[in-house]
Amino acid sequence: MNNWFTVKVKYTKQLDNGALKRVSEPYLLAAMTFTDAEARIYEELGTVIRGEFNVTGISRTEIHDIFAYDDSGVWYKCKATYDNIDADTEKAKKVSQNFLVEASSVKEAFERLTESLKGMLVDFQIPAINVSPIVDIFPYSEELDRELSRTPIEEVQAEPETEEIEEEEDESENSGVVFSASGSDVDDEDEDEDSEVHDDFEDVE
Repeated sequence: MNNWFTVKVKYTKQLDNGALKRVSEPYLLAAMTFTDAEARIYEELGTVIRGEFNVTGISRTEIHDIFAYDDSGVWYKCKATYDNIDADTEKAKKVSQNFLVEASSVKEAFERLTESLKGMLVDFQIPAINVSPIVDIFPYSEELDRELSRTPIEEVQAEPETEEIEEEEDESENSGVVFSASGSDVDDEDEDEDSEVHDDFEDVE
């Protein structure tokens, strides 16, 4: 079963003005385990980032679905909540789910998420939308995962598979594509009903 992982990568980046700056950027990818996530990020970024880069952190991230479009490079983390009626007690329990939506503004992210969730059989609310620092997303790829399963991490770092990287990038740019990886359908929320979400992603240095 695949899950979403946030992987932070540190490297020297050339800015638009030509200056070099040491940066730390988060990427989101689907993987089986932490080890697979590390191997895959080296495979994905091996020919994208010039020079050496280091993985400084990997964390499991609860994202229900990702709605990708091809007209924006900005990701918004959206929180949707609804009441789930327990079949035994007949009591309502607050449930929350996190989504990532690619959009050009908060308003557009709200509209796109509302349109995507309109098929739900219950009424839902969207109490919070925040800009996410995620740079790029690498969804599940059966071919790449099969290749990584028989390739040691050291070899992945040294000899990235360029063809598979380009194929994955093309898939992530499709308009209106939905990516799913997490094995959990719902995330129970018992602590509070605040309209403010605590971002799982750390600020980019």
